[in-house]
Amino acid sequence: MSRQLISSRAGEQGGAALVPLLVLLSAAAALGNGQIARALPVGFSHYSPQALFTVEAPRSLYTVEHGNNVTMECTFPVNGKLKFRDLNVRWEKKDELKKQVYLLLKGEEDFESQHSDFKGRIKLLKENLSLGQSLLQISDVKLRDAGFYRCIIGYGGADYKTIHLKVNAPYRTITKRVVCGGHNEWTLTCQSEGYPQAEVIWQNKDYEDLTDKANTSSEIGSDQLYNVTSTLTIKSRIDEIFYCIFWNKELQENTSAILHIAARANKDNRTPVASSSIAKLSKDEDRHHRRDASIEDRELKYMQIEKT
Repeated sequence: MSRQLISSRAGEQGGAALVPLLVLLSAAAALGNGQIARALPVGFSHYSPQALFTVEAPRSLYTVEHGNNVTMECTFPVNGKLKFRDLNVRWEKKDELKKQVYLLLKGEEDFESQHSDFKGRIKLLKENLSLGQSLLQISDVKLRDAGFYRCIIGYGGADYKTIHLKVNAPYRTITKRVVCGGHNEWTLTCQSEGYPQAEVIWQNKDYEDLTDKANTSSEIGSDQLYNVTSTLTIKSRIDEIFYCIFWNKELQENTSAILHIAARANKDNRTPVASSSIAKLSKDEDRHHRRDASIEDRELKYMQIEKT
């Protein structure tokens, strides 16, 4: 069936009916004013094959880490040298309310109607338009950027494609604190930010589970990241090692901090101190492996040493 500007299409994104969003080429002025052009009725048998205009998406899903950049792409037929004055490009995000991400009207960019969520973070790679590529770059990706986007192109015809953007926020860095309360009692604290909420697992050097003895709390920041803090109070001799492991179930990913209670000589005597390191661990198959597998056998992504 010919596709030009249809108010709904079965089969795209699970076959759900789509809100009429397509814009007629002849209604460029309406698109520029943020209005929705009238959708054509279903069925275009009266159009010749040469009149077909189809937008494609090489990828329907993009996954990016929080804080990184992402470039999403849709393509359209040019058939010769591109006439910028005839080109209209619109990217929008479908939330409860539509959010305009980017607008190119008759070859000219229009940022006045751009939603505040995207101000200063959006760029269309215009040099690729002549190749029939609409490349939208979002910088410093936020959790709120996750969702469904529509790439709408008008150029001698009009069509669109829907693209899904997923945003991950792994618990990359763990901040640690070790405090001696006297009488061989130590308070160990690990804190990290990520999404979604992580489980924190504690182990000693023999990989015994100490999680039930810890107190873990979390709060959501303005950027929607979870700030997770876990504290373990325990009696320990010097030269002991403890692990706090942030388990991100959705990403099936561990991040582990190693806390080492050591002894260091000074001018007067030997004073207990704590040193620690961070290891970004590879994925484990299940919770049993997360608790019992040797840290040395896991893939070490990076290491950071600090002393307190």
